[in-house]
Amino acid sequence: MALGRVGVWSTGLRPEDRSALEAARAAAVELEQLGYGAIWLGGSPDVRHATPILEATSRITVATGILNIWSDTADAVAARHAALVAAYPGRFLLGLGASHAPLVENYRKPYSAMVAYLDALDAAVRPVPPHERVLAALGPRMLELARDRALGAHPYLVTPEHTASAREILGAGPLLAPEVKVVVETDPVRARARARKHLAVYLGLPNYTANLLRLGFTDDDLTDGGSDRLIDHTFAWGSLETITKRVAEFQDAGADQVVLHVVTDERFDLPRREWRELATVLGLTAPS
Repeated sequence: MALGRVGVWSTGLRPEDRSALEAARAAAVELEQLGYGAIWLGGSPDVRHATPILEATSRITVATGILNIWSDTADAVAARHAALVAAYPGRFLLGLGASHAPLVENYRKPYSAMVAYLDALDAAVRPVPPHERVLAALGPRMLELARDRALGAHPYLVTPEHTASAREILGAGPLLAPEVKVVVETDPVRARARARKHLAVYLGLPNYTANLLRLGFTDDDLTDGGSDRLIDHTFAWGSLETITKRVAEFQDAGADQVVLHVVTDERFDLPRREWRELATVLGLTAPS
């Protein structure tokens, strides 16, 4: 599966409103033309959300970033996966995550739940092969599981330091595709304000806050919308040149693909101007 070195993470590319679907499809076509290697559909998507994007494009890989394992049974997901990869071989990657206790009724231990879900995917009538699935892994145990039972890991809300640590755990072979939040804004006040608005929901989710504490941040960093230190380490903000340097930090730390999540003031936005500008400064080229 060809993922390339830079991908895009977006909730706007998986709209629930059918009136927004054509705009999403057109944006996906442009992303492919710009040379991005993969589209990660954000916001707990289902497999079905990948279909219109795969239909509209011819090369780019589409991934769920990340399907919530509590949202449907493994058998149902495996069946939809099988149908999709039959229609679009080598172009769909099933991203799986265990979500968060405040968001899921009857939530239980995420590691055990993920192991059970992978077991069920393996035992399905039409199994999902390990090389066609990736895990939203943050902590060491989930990263080891991603190494042993999936193509690799897709960490969310992390730093280059986390990427380096994750690469040590995964080893040289498995995929490491961290999501990197981007704010194309050079004014520090405006950039950090936009970042804090976006970050607010995540600071209420214990899986993320626990990981940030493991990375060396303190409780003080996680209060009042996040300290400047937290914002500056978890967001790539500033000029296009500054953002390019931050992307290189993740690549140097061991990322196979850096998944750019352009943060705007609208959750379902399609920041096509920013995607074009970033493709240019990152030197992406579409295949001939």
